[in-house]
Amino acid sequence: MSKALAYAATSKTSPMAPITISRREPRSNDVNIEILYCGVCHTDIHTAHAEWDGLIYPNGTIYPCVPGHEIVGRVTSLGLDVKRFKVGEIVAVGTMVDSCLECDNCKAGLEPYCEKYATWTYNAPDRITGDNTQGGYSDSIVVREEFVLKLNLPEQSLAAVAPLLCAGITMWSPLRHWKIGPGSKVGIVGIGGLGHMGVKLARALGAHVVALTTSESKRADALRLGAHEVVVSRNPEEMNAQAGKLDFILNTVAVPHSLDTYLALLGHGGTMALVGIPENPHPSPSVASLIGMRRSLAGSLVGGIKETQEMLDFCAEHGVLAETETILVEEIETAFSRMVKNDVKYRFVVDMKSLKRNV
Repeated sequence: MSKALAYAATSKTSPMAPITISRREPRSNDVNIEILYCGVCHTDIHTAHAEWDGLIYPNGTIYPCVPGHEIVGRVTSLGLDVKRFKVGEIVAVGTMVDSCLECDNCKAGLEPYCEKYATWTYNAPDRITGDNTQGGYSDSIVVREEFVLKLNLPEQSLAAVAPLLCAGITMWSPLRHWKIGPGSKVGIVGIGGLGHMGVKLARALGAHVVALTTSESKRADALRLGAHEVVVSRNPEEMNAQAGKLDFILNTVAVPHSLDTYLALLGHGGTMALVGIPENPHPSPSVASLIGMRRSLAGSLVGGIKETQEMLDFCAEHGVLAETETILVEEIETAFSRMVKNDVKYRFVVDMKSLKRNV
């Protein structure tokens, strides 16, 4: 075991604080990574505060909990069998660090849907030791080679790259699955950490993008991000003008709300995919709304490793990056509080150099 500096929650009510954790010795197919930047995802808050106990995590949050699954870092050492990477290379790690790689889903590049074990970057048991995985609010991490991703983006952009590893792929995967591109008219519900990436990616894929927000104050920003149109969902006239016109809706909102309000915007055969997970259920949608226009209500998780690499390469080619605010690690509790209030445009990223000054 090697020691790593980290920031962790030690209970669901404790603030994030410095800690020293153990990282496993690299196995023959492992990559040891010095973490440079780590994005801050709302999942980090849900997990640290045990808000998904019994909902997403059957065994609850295991403490101490080191969140963080939007990781950009530098390779510091390699297992003997690693062939794809070299020491000093800048790489990335997303929401997963392992899966069986043998089941039908894994063979299809759908590792998050692994039929045996999908090992998340934090709060999941290591398949060999059973130890709880610890995430990117740390100075280093050890990851199986197959779950390390290559980057082809300039070093000065690395902070803005980090959120692509969750926010980006969470948007990219459903956009690709439902074959969004030129000729598609797409609605993005919620212009936040996820939604702003949805707008950028859908626009880069060639779709006509309609941003749907509850806030008039986000109209100008949504247009700047790439939306062709902006609809304030609290304005009945604006919503009625879009009724039946959208082919696909990507709904990022993670609080309970009326799904029927947005289903009505879909045309015949349209689909709304949910990616936000509310702490309490949404009100049930009207079955008549689905049947009458053969609409579909679906869900989507993060994409697999091949798909994530495709997304990173696409973003490099098209200059798509997250809108970020870089913070010091000691500011993480303030960042959590601001995220709960939607007071960030649009993703916090921790500069991990600050960790060495605070542990």
